[in-house]
Amino acid sequence: MNGSTYNQLIVFHAIVAEGSINGAARKLEIAPPSVSNSLKGLEKTVGLPLFTRTTRRIELTEAGHMLCEETAPAMQSLSYALETVQDLCEVPRGKVRLTLPRFVYQLFLKPIFAEFCALYPKIELEVSISDEAVDIIKQGFDLGIRLGDRIEEGMVATLLTPPMKEALFASPDYIRQKGMPKTLGELKEHKLIQYRFIGSKQLAVLELMGGKQKVAVEMPTALIVNDTDMMLDAAKEGVGIGRILEPIVAADLRAQNVLPILQDKWLDYPGLYAYFPQNSQKARRIRVLIDFLKEKSILFWA
Repeated sequence: MNGSTYNQLIVFHAIVAEGSINGAARKLEIAPPSVSNSLKGLEKTVGLPLFTRTTRRIELTEAGHMLCEETAPAMQSLSYALETVQDLCEVPRGKVRLTLPRFVYQLFLKPIFAEFCALYPKIELEVSISDEAVDIIKQGFDLGIRLGDRIEEGMVATLLTPPMKEALFASPDYIRQKGMPKTLGELKEHKLIQYRFIGSKQLAVLELMGGKQKVAVEMPTALIVNDTDMMLDAAKEGVGIGRILEPIVAADLRAQNVLPILQDKWLDYPGLYAYFPQNSQKARRIRVLIDFLKEKSILFWA
């Protein structure tokens, strides 16, 4: 790949990321005609159109999708390699894009992000909170935090927290009125506050341990929510039985604002991991965030 093709690929990925010629021009701080000429040169090299264009939008063709998928990891690795050399004489600086689900923000990031911003004032931290499965390379993120079973293949991952259980609980008033379920079968006589994933739109399956195997448990629905705060609020108000990862509800369990249900049946989940593309941690702006997250994760192991 010669220098001209490399520059054309930089422009191509900027168009993909920004969704337009003009957007790519603004991002790269060059004139729109230069972006158009670069794209034409790349399309001539490839021998196929990479975008379909209308007066309102620009969309990838099949060839464009393939080129984007095949070159994105390599382009990102080259960018990190150049940045690694530049880091030798600079304090950490630049933008770092992080993606994580809402419950991870509440549980892990919320108490510590301000300290990171104070420690590294020249780093522009961008946090995207989403329950969707995110392809961090395609969507331009530097790293993410997820449960260990939800990390895409090919990522480097570092463990942040111990495994955790999904708690099942209800308010004292609910238990007084409806009774305490003693078996999995008795749950069918109660109503569940159900959780719907924002990204997939799917309802979360309730799984508990039946002996040595996990089993899916069906219950009547009291309410459907897509927010962990509302899940906990609804349970405390006696709407139904709530279900959420234990660390999120631990304080309310200790205060007996809610009571555990079938605690010996709670299912284990892997811990939280920070994950990122190979070699990205060589960039100092990313490495200091990874190290900071690992340092703060000690609080979860105490």
